[in-house]
Amino acid sequence: QVQLVESGGGLVQPGGSLRLSCAASGSIFSIYSMAWHRQVPGKQRELVAVISRGGSTTYADSVKGRFTISRDNAKNTVYLQMNSLKPEDTAVYYCNRHPLPYNDWGQGTQVTVSS
Repeated sequence: QVQLVESGGGLVQPGGSLRLSCAASGSIFSIYSMAWHRQVPGKQRELVAVISRGGSTTYADSVKGRFTISRDNAKNTVYLQMNSLKPEDTAVYYCNRHPLPYNDWGQGTQVTVSS
C-alpha cells in the first residue's frame, strides 16, 4: 500500500518562498513520474508541476518561472520549491504519481499566502 506524506506548508507573505516535500513509501518510486497538485475548497484539483523518472519537468502556466519541482530517488521524495508566492497560490498542495495517480491521496499540506 502506497503512502504519500506531504509537508512544508505554512503561512508566508506575498513574494516569499516555501519548499514542500512529499515522501512516498510502499512503491517503486524511481520508475514513476510524480506530480504536485493543489486544490482550493470548492474548486477542482489543479495540476501544478510534473517530473518524469528521468528528471524532465513541466509546469502549469500559472507557476512557470516561480516554482521548481525536483526529486531524490534515493530518499523516495519529491520537492516543490515555490518562490515569488502570490495570494492566488493559496491552496492545499498534494503529490501523487503521474499520470495515473494512486487511489490513496495524502493529507496534503496547506499553503497560505497573505500579508
